[in-house]
Amino acid sequence: MIKTKNGAVGMIAICAMVLMTIGGCKKEEAAAPKTTTYTLKVKDQLGVSGTVTFTETSSTVTTISIALSGGDTENHPAHIHLNSAVEGGDIAISLNSVVNGVSSTDVTKLDNNSAVNYSQLIAFDGYLNVHQSANNLTTIIAQTDIGGNELTTTQKTYTLAAVGASGVNGTALFEKRKNGNSLITISLNGTLAGGVHPAVIHIGSVATVGGGPVVKTLNPVDGTTGKSYTTLRTLDNGTPISYDNAMVYDGYLAIHESTLLMANVLCQGNIGSN
Repeated sequence: MIKTKNGAVGMIAICAMVLMTIGGCKKEEAAAPKTTTYTLKVKDQLGVSGTVTFTETSSTVTTISIALSGGDTENHPAHIHLNSAVEGGDIAISLNSVVNGVSSTDVTKLDNNSAVNYSQLIAFDGYLNVHQSANNLTTIIAQTDIGGNELTTTQKTYTLAAVGASGVNGTALFEKRKNGNSLITISLNGTLAGGVHPAVIHIGSVATVGGGPVVKTLNPVDGTTGKSYTTLRTLDNGTPISYDNAMVYDGYLAIHESTLLMANVLCQGNIGSN
């Protein structure tokens, strides 16, 4: 013991030493696990919303948690599919079914037994579906693009002007995905219910005499909704075309009356460098 005239200084010194020793043994707090959350969008059943969260549980384990609201208490199969939602694709990862609005699955590999970790999953070329039931997989409760297919805030809208007396006009929205591809959303006014209208990108501008050749076939416009959705990865000849490439491409987008009446253009607009 350190002795002093009244003992007070000695007791203070001892207490300080004890506190320093205890503080030196204190463990540092563990870093919070990495997480990425996507918003689930309504597909075939109105009123359903929710999220799916990817959590890096360890270097080899990713916990995928689904939380739905507005649904029922039934058993809903859930899967991660290849490609983007507008393209569709085979099942890549089978998840635990959503029951009472929740599901949690520890994932270490794809269904083909290939190992997959958190970093690979948040760059994955895929989308997630929650299905109505095992007997009705075609009805989608909710879905979302994930990984590299997640949309960024980078986008460009082009005007599609009516041609002649068609009375059809609208816009073509190009949105950049994290993997550099594009989601093209065509929104038209003046289309008729039941119609199916081919949508294509031509080389050249709308001023091209006779029209330029078709370089990319997009998903047709549904006349009932006036909508078309396409993931742009390549041209029809297989040449890759990223969002950045599309923004400087020498082309124009046209909506035709039908596959039998391709000469009849309903609306069109320059894109890219034009």
